[in-house]
Amino acid sequence: MVWTSLLTSLALCLIIGCGTDLPAKATPPQAVNAVDVAPADDDAEAGVAKVSMSDEGTAAAKPTERGLDWPCFLGPHGTGISDEAGLLDEWPAQGPRVVWDKKIGKGYSSPSIRGDKLVIHHRLRDMDVIECLRTDNAEPVWKYEYETDFSDPYGYSNGPRCSPLLTESLCYTFGAQGRLVCLNLKNGELVWERDTATDWKVPQQFFGAGCTPILEGNLLLVLVGGQPNSGVVAFDAATGKTVWESVGKETWDGVITDGPGKPPLKWSDDELLVSYSSPIAVTIHGQRHVLCLMRQGLVSLDPKDGRVRFKYWFRSRTHESVNAARPVVVDDRIFLSAAYETGMALLKVHPDNTNYDVVWRDKRGMSTHWSTPIYQDGCLYGFSGRHEQEGMLQCVDIESGERVWETNGYAGKVEDLSLEVDRTTGQITDTKTGATVPFPTYGRGSATLAEGKYFILGEHATLALAKLSREGWKEISRTSFNKVKYPGPTWASPVLAHGRLYLRSEDWLRCLDVAKPVAE
Repeated sequence: MVWTSLLTSLALCLIIGCGTDLPAKATPPQAVNAVDVAPADDDAEAGVAKVSMSDEGTAAAKPTERGLDWPCFLGPHGTGISDEAGLLDEWPAQGPRVVWDKKIGKGYSSPSIRGDKLVIHHRLRDMDVIECLRTDNAEPVWKYEYETDFSDPYGYSNGPRCSPLLTESLCYTFGAQGRLVCLNLKNGELVWERDTATDWKVPQQFFGAGCTPILEGNLLLVLVGGQPNSGVVAFDAATGKTVWESVGKETWDGVITDGPGKPPLKWSDDELLVSYSSPIAVTIHGQRHVLCLMRQGLVSLDPKDGRVRFKYWFRSRTHESVNAARPVVVDDRIFLSAAYETGMALLKVHPDNTNYDVVWRDKRGMSTHWSTPIYQDGCLYGFSGRHEQEGMLQCVDIESGERVWETNGYAGKVEDLSLEVDRTTGQITDTKTGATVPFPTYGRGSATLAEGKYFILGEHATLALAKLSREGWKEISRTSFNKVKYPGPTWASPVLAHGRLYLRSEDWLRCLDVAKPVAE
C-alpha cells in the first residue's frame, strides 16, 4: 500500500438541585490489591494560568522522588505543560523502555495519575468502566462500571471522551451520555452521581459529552449544555448538589454574529449549547475567571455565582462543527482556535475584568481541531487542520498572529515515500528499504511540554521528542509501537507523570520510562 492510500480520512471532533437517583445498574467496585494514596502537597504554582483543584485541600501535582502527578486533563496546570525534570534528552533507537502494556476498552479519554494510582475511563461492550490501576505494573486496584447504550451518530468510538479528575480522596468522571460520577479514590466506592441528560434538557449532541469537568474551590464545574440557560453548571463537589447554572439564551440571544451582514442570533428551543472544549479557571488582573469556549463562543464566568463577566462570538458558520481546543491564557491575553474555517483570535482583558480588546482575528490562521496549543517564549505551537491530510504543526507569533513556520512532521518529500501496512500487526514498512518505520507525518497530533522538549503523539501512533522554537522544529528522536498502532487512532493526549509517559489508543494503554537513570 503506497503513501496516498495510507492517508485515508479519519476525521473526528473531540475532543472532549439535589442529585437525581439513578437506576441501580452500576456494578459495585472490586478492590484488588488496594494501595494507599500519598497525601497531597499545598497548591502548586501554576504559572500564567493557575488551575484551582481543591478538595478541602488540593488536587495539584504532588512531587515525589521521580516527578509529579498528572491528576486531570492536560496535566497539573491544565495547559499540557509539565514541571517534570530529569527526563531523557534523547531516546534509544528502539524507543523508550516499555514498562507495561494493558488491553483496555474503547474511548478517547486520557488517563489521570495521582500518587501510585492511575484511573482510566473506557468502555467494554455495554458497560462504561472507571478503572484504577497501579502505576508501576498496571495491576487492578478497583473498578466501577455502569450500563451505557451510547452510539456515536457519526460512527466514531462509543467510549468516553473525558479524562478522569483526581483529588487526594475523590475521582470524578463524565461519560459520553452525560453521567457524572464521583467515586472514593481509595476504594472506588460511589460517593454521588448525577444524570445530567435527565436533570436538564440537553439537545442531541454531535459526539456525546466531551468536556472534562474542573474543580474551582469546592465547586465542580461541568459544561452540561442544558437548555435554556444551563450550558455551564456548578455542583457542590462533595455532595453533587446544584449550586448555580449559567450560559444560554440569556447570554447569546440577540448577540451579533460574524455571518454575512452580521445578523443577530435568534435563539431557539433546539439551539445547541454543546462544547468539546474543557473549561479552565485562571486569575486575570487579580480576579478568578472560569473561561468556557461554548458552541457560540467564549464566556468568562465569576466562579462564585456563574455571573457572565464577558462574552465573545467565536463560531463556525458550518452547522456540523464544534469548538474543542481549550482556551490558552497568557497573562491577560486569551488565545482561541478552532477548525471548520473558524481560525484563531487573541483577546486582551481590561483591568476591569468585564471588557476586552480583540488584538487580532484570523479565520485562516491556526485551526485546531481538538488538541490544545501550547504557549512558550512568545509563540503558540499547535496542530492545525480539520482533516488528517491537512494536519500541520504550526508556530504562531502571539504578538502579531503571524505564522512563523509549519511542518507536517516529515522532513522529506511525502510523494517520494512508498509504504505498506500490515493490518494484523500495524507495522509500517518502507518498501524501498524493507525497514519498519513510524508513520511519517503527525496529522492532527497532540503534544506535552516538559524540560523544554515536546512529546509529540501523531494520530497514527508516531511518537516523537522534539524542540520547538521561533527558529523552527527540530526532531530529536522518533519511534512507534505495534500495541499503539496504525490506523489507531491515537487522539488522546500524552500523559507525563513520575518520569513515565502514558499513551492511549482506542484499545491499548502503554507506559514508557522516559526518565534518566537514577545515579547509584
